[in-house]
Amino acid sequence: MRFSGPSGTDLAACDAILRVGSKSFRAAALLLPRDIRQPATALYAFCRLADDAIDEGPGDATTIALLERRVAAAHAGRPHDHPVDRAFSETVRGFGLPPAVTLALIEGLAWDAQGRRYESFDDLCDYAARVAGSVGVMMATLMDRRAPEVLARAADLGVAMQLSNIARDVGADAAMGRIYLPLSWLREAGIDPDAFLADPRFSPALGQVVARLLAEADRLYARADAGIAALPASCRSGIRAARSIYAEIGREVARRGHDGVSRRAVVPAWRKLVLLARALAGGSRDAVQLGLPAMPATAYLVTAVAVMSQGARMPLHVAVVPWWDLVGRTTAVIEMFERLGRVERSAAGGR
Repeated sequence: MRFSGPSGTDLAACDAILRVGSKSFRAAALLLPRDIRQPATALYAFCRLADDAIDEGPGDATTIALLERRVAAAHAGRPHDHPVDRAFSETVRGFGLPPAVTLALIEGLAWDAQGRRYESFDDLCDYAARVAGSVGVMMATLMDRRAPEVLARAADLGVAMQLSNIARDVGADAAMGRIYLPLSWLREAGIDPDAFLADPRFSPALGQVVARLLAEADRLYARADAGIAALPASCRSGIRAARSIYAEIGREVARRGHDGVSRRAVVPAWRKLVLLARALAGGSRDAVQLGLPAMPATAYLVTAVAVMSQGARMPLHVAVVPWWDLVGRTTAVIEMFERLGRVERSAAGGR
């Protein structure tokens, strides 16, 4: 199949939706290379509509089933008669992106709407794989990377970023009646989850749980580094910088005694600049880390893309962003993960 990308009219409709409902993403996407920006715009516009359907509607089984049929129709090349559906269909089919990946994100959004809690760390990873690991896989696919080992490391990065944000937002989430920390970990630390939600306060025991979560995030960041080195040269610095800044969120929480309740940790601007400068130095390939199997929670996403590798897309147009525009590229990457991956839950009112 020859892939020429969504029509200009359909892309304009996608852009119009983002202009109203996702201004930050739209501004950041303008800094992406055109061959990534165009499909990312189509992809996110569809996810935006799906998100709104769940958040602004009943978020029930009927809503989810309708969205799943809409996704299936787009992937089958029979999109609903809507410009976003058509652009989404052209993108996912042209890039060889299987339904399982986009359906995973929708499922994760549904879990948020249902207020689901997670008993074990493995259960939490199942959630993070959907709302953020799926984004890592999508981004790698848009960058023409479909090797299973690279996809696995991209998913690791998405999950690690999600864990960093969960550690940072313990208090903000609790204020909205949400808890993402593994319930079994809390009980092992002597913390009753319901009692904590009724009166969210920091304690040394809670700090131990947060430290445990951040240790898992750091393990995944280290695994992801090998995948970053395997990305296209024009994308590596931006992704590496985004990875460093998100890992720094965890370090900032640690500096505060692992207190994610009393005050939201923020990485100072000067420290971000230091991390951006370090990202320019690049990284090295680690064959051992690159060759590690996908984590169980993300394995099905990796497999789904890998088996469709022969459906890889034809390139769009050449990139127009200067290679040296690290700040621009990094801003775009961070916004991509935050907006598409839903890691900024508190900014969206806890949806």
